[in-house]
Amino acid sequence: MRMRLSVPWFRDASRDPSQARDRADAPQPLRLIPSPRKLGLGTLALLLVLVGCSGGGDEEEAADASADALAAALESGDFADVELGGGSAKSVEKDYAATVEGMGGLEPTVSVEGIEEAEGGDAATATLTWSWPVAEEQDWTYETSAQLSRSGDEWAVTWDRSLVEPSLTPTSALDSTTIEAPRGDITGAGGEAIVTNRPVVEVGVDRSQVSRAAAVAAAERVAAAVDIDVAPYVKQVRAAGERAFVRAITYRADEVPPAVAGLADSTRGVLLVDEELALAPTRDFAAPILGSVGDVTAEMIKEQPDLYEVGDQAGLSGLQARYDEELRGSPGLVVQAVEEDGTETELFRLDPSRGKPLALTMDARLQGEAERLLGGVRPASALVALRPSDGAILAAANGPGNGGQNLATFGQYAPGSTFKTVSSLALLRAGLTPEAPVSCPPTTVVDGKRFKNYSDYPASGLGRIPFRSALANSCNTAFIGERGRLDELDLFDAAASLGMGIDHDLGFPAYFGSVEPAESETERAANMIGQGRILASPMTMATVIASAQRGKVVVPRLLEAVEVSPPDHKPMTRAQAGALQGMLRGVVTSGSGAALADVPGPEVIAKTGTAEFQGDSGIETHAWMIAAQGDLAVAVFVEVGQSGSSTAGPILEQFLRAAG
Repeated sequence: MRMRLSVPWFRDASRDPSQARDRADAPQPLRLIPSPRKLGLGTLALLLVLVGCSGGGDEEEAADASADALAAALESGDFADVELGGGSAKSVEKDYAATVEGMGGLEPTVSVEGIEEAEGGDAATATLTWSWPVAEEQDWTYETSAQLSRSGDEWAVTWDRSLVEPSLTPTSALDSTTIEAPRGDITGAGGEAIVTNRPVVEVGVDRSQVSRAAAVAAAERVAAAVDIDVAPYVKQVRAAGERAFVRAITYRADEVPPAVAGLADSTRGVLLVDEELALAPTRDFAAPILGSVGDVTAEMIKEQPDLYEVGDQAGLSGLQARYDEELRGSPGLVVQAVEEDGTETELFRLDPSRGKPLALTMDARLQGEAERLLGGVRPASALVALRPSDGAILAAANGPGNGGQNLATFGQYAPGSTFKTVSSLALLRAGLTPEAPVSCPPTTVVDGKRFKNYSDYPASGLGRIPFRSALANSCNTAFIGERGRLDELDLFDAAASLGMGIDHDLGFPAYFGSVEPAESETERAANMIGQGRILASPMTMATVIASAQRGKVVVPRLLEAVEVSPPDHKPMTRAQAGALQGMLRGVVTSGSGAALADVPGPEVIAKTGTAEFQGDSGIETHAWMIAAQGDLAVAVFVEVGQSGSSTAGPILEQFLRAAG
């Protein structure tokens, strides 16, 4: 219902002036007029024509129609159907557009709350309710007043910017600014903040300080100083608004080059702004996994226009991108009335809501140590460390030779002789005991394909040797020679028992390896020694040695909130687990992993490995080593190396010593 103050006898008095004088002091009763439902613009236009031609009791409906037409125009920006008391519809539309331009495209809902008619019947005030959808579940709501005047049978609206917001003057306008929500931290073991807001310096050109020509000149100097493409940045500055700050680059606060730091003093228009940004401890810290945060791209805005707009910050890669919705929180908004001279008056504020933290199992100290150890390795490399008792990934480091790729948890390489951990379990299940004799010749031929042991294989390990010695010394020919004990799926089943070969979602990019059935006898032989159709990531092989250490399958996990469960598999028996652990201990006490024998702490079990592949320089070798000590399992991978023991081994040894 709308409340309208009315003088019902006025029209009769217009026909009988004496009656009006006699009743001049009579009380003025309130008359309640039902509010018509909101009408379309076309219907309103027709209604305005009709009421314009009618008289008598239709004036109330005419005032209602005029107010409703105004409300519809304020929603659409089209004033063609509004009777105006001054100025053309086009001029009012232009002024209205200028008034609300700073609201960033938000579309208000405007409705008529009520109409109060003044004494005399030639003027009325319409109360309008405004509602701006400033957030998904939050509106900015307020009321304004519109003055209507009657001329003949028509009601006209007096345009004024205060119609839009009561405090606006003829020279002020609305302006909204998004308040970025503090991004949720990414935390590691013990709740330590890994990615959190850290001080940065934004370098750019401030258009409000200088003319367009001077801004372009400043942009050229900035681009050259920070080493970015000049032409695109100059184009961006040239197209920017007169009050815009156009960022060129962001530095960590302690990494601003001296030449860049002095630009603000030497060049008008250049501005250095202190800000905060979600960053890891160092630029490269777990970068391929954690990902980065930066300005949203045009593609992101196009795909999710309701979520992102120009100038927003969001996760661009890695965990930052996958969990952006949780991490980014809900932005706030401040609406101000801005005068021509720049004076601002706050009208509305919606505080932002901080993003939710993302908890990881990663140990910042161990991750940093792993990255330090890989820092000098030129080929692609990775180190993964996890806790056998619960599968928690403590470190997942990628070397500088990886080109920014996450090889630690998602690489796909032949694991070479580290896969003999799986082959050994399969053969144990097939009835071969650790002491059973096996043949280890220097070479063996399968369907015309010649297989051999690695170049520095010890001569003392050749001939008829115990199965445990074949694993300790990593005799390729012995494992190939025992392949006949296994059925087609025995290797797959053994791999699954050690956490390899069955993919499942862990909430981050993870490759669990591939153990495909051989398609030929030659491939079957190659599979036994971790080549052929066998592939794994460093995380996969860390899982294999962790499962051997624990005596049951281990499922790696990195995100605390993601529940993981083991895939369907055939569990190891206590006897199988004990035999496998004893054989892997022999690798350290009397085999290729002897360098780990004096590492302080609990006993170490290990397996070395190399895998041949066709490289740029011909046949090259991947170097692997996996080991477990106490509640720590580690895999080290170097894409091109001499051998597992000489290339990957020293890195793994140093890591175990540092972790102890």
